[in-house]
Amino acid sequence: MNPSALPPFTLAYWCVLIMAVLPFFCGLFAKRGGVGKKRSEGGYDNHNPRAWLAKQEGAAARANAAQANSFEALPFFIGAVIIAHQLGAPQGRLDMLAIAFVLLRIVYIALYVGDKATLRSTVWGVALMVNIAILFSGYR
Repeated sequence: MNPSALPPFTLAYWCVLIMAVLPFFCGLFAKRGGVGKKRSEGGYDNHNPRAWLAKQEGAAARANAAQANSFEALPFFIGAVIIAHQLGAPQGRLDMLAIAFVLLRIVYIALYVGDKATLRSTVWGVALMVNIAILFSGYR
């Protein structure tokens, strides 16, 4: 197949990649306090990481929760971007909405880890509305 005949890898698709790896950064943040310590001293337990994470408190626990929420938000975002492309959404609009979603999700994670619950929930709601806008950006 001629490479120039392939559809372009759009900015919105790059945003999908960013969103797919973002939860792993949350996980790294959640685990960072236990790295380098012995398991017997409460250090990170790679033999049973989920149980270890479930025992964490404070910012580490919130980072772990942000990781889970980021994974939960991912399928709808991926679907919305793909559907928008299939429906022929204006590329500039789609790209800007996808960037806005990524930025909102980064702010959401920072607010979650920083224990700013009300503002975090507000940003979550705005991000959801942006994702819905992505889904319908190609609707005619």
